[in-house]
Amino acid sequence: MSRIMQTSETSLTDLMLDMGKRARAASQRLSHLTAKDRSRGLLAMADALETSQGEILKSNALDMQQAKQKQLSDAMLDRLLLTPERMRAMADAVRMIAGLEDPVGQTIANWTVPSGLDISRVRTPLGVIGIIYESRPNVTADASALCLRSGNAAILRAGSESLNSALAIATALRSGLDGAGLPADALQLVGTPEREAVGHMLTGLDGNLDVVVPRGGKGLVERVQKDARVPVIGHLEGLCHIYIDADADPQKAVDIAFNAKMRRTGVCGAMETLLINEAIAPRLLPAIAAPLREAGCELRGDTLAKELLPDMILATEEDWRTEYLAPILSIKVVKNLDGALAHIARYGTGHTEAIVTENTSTADRFLNEVDAAIALHNASTQFADGGEFGMGAEIGIATGRIHARGPVGAEQLTTFKYVVRGTGQTRP
Repeated sequence: MSRIMQTSETSLTDLMLDMGKRARAASQRLSHLTAKDRSRGLLAMADALETSQGEILKSNALDMQQAKQKQLSDAMLDRLLLTPERMRAMADAVRMIAGLEDPVGQTIANWTVPSGLDISRVRTPLGVIGIIYESRPNVTADASALCLRSGNAAILRAGSESLNSALAIATALRSGLDGAGLPADALQLVGTPEREAVGHMLTGLDGNLDVVVPRGGKGLVERVQKDARVPVIGHLEGLCHIYIDADADPQKAVDIAFNAKMRRTGVCGAMETLLINEAIAPRLLPAIAAPLREAGCELRGDTLAKELLPDMILATEEDWRTEYLAPILSIKVVKNLDGALAHIARYGTGHTEAIVTENTSTADRFLNEVDAAIALHNASTQFADGGEFGMGAEIGIATGRIHARGPVGAEQLTTFKYVVRGTGQTRP
């Protein structure tokens, strides 16, 4: 495993540029591989994760110890923690990706023009992808697997909190690639916490980095989008809403709201604001609030919500703009669907929004008009996940409007080229 460390003999600049060169060479080798070759490499990576589980968990324990000393939040600790169950899920995700249809070489469209030329739009890898992420160790495996499935080389930069875990995971994955006869440099992880490493990646590593994917907090994403000299597939914070319509099924509303907030509060698909129609709020809001409170969720409501539940904390303007990633929920009573859509348009981040209603026309209007990468009807926002979408895993939920939007899986890590076949045509 190549672990990048700055030394007196070699500068960080030289080391990062060397990573770029080796990644480019690996991506060129990957372009000659078949789909079966890539699947074989992915299965070997999954096996290596299981074989190396003990070492990975030891490295994670060190990260957890340091994180607790830094007094990181419970949400951050949950994101960082690896368990045997999460390790199994990580390996299973890589195997699922191995079983996905390979996107490279797929014909997206095909047509013939009057000149007789046969034109196809065909998927091709992006090339070398830089992925900058924070505390989730599993991203190391998910991102590496998705990049390989789509024929790309990856340069990963993990956050300092998860660096030991990420290094151990990357070491295992590289050993799997090497054992399967695939280029280990298709996966490289920056082995230093120095922030300057990110700056080098954002310059494009002398033309060897084709795209950058940031996965983390608002500050990280904003820095990458501001400073990058290469294209960015952006992932903004997940300030997710659920609107409980007047025609909602009460039990569905209670169950979905609880799951969306409390299943895992630290994920980007967790509900942060509940919007509820004023016609149903008096009888349904107490029923929604009861299990949330029992589970330890703090509720913050607007004046109308507080009238219904007087012991609720009064929400401030800042609450509507906050991704808590914690057991805290903002609640607002709205007049109707228009009020819900207006609130989401003002405060939403374009990530995931949901409606609970039995009225099909209301649901259709919400799904058509809400501005979000993922829009759900009668389902928890916690389904905002590439694995749940059948993608095996995801690098993140893209909230931009160009190239990729929503879960970024293997298919979203490709571009395309036009393949034109003729029979001797010349243009008059």
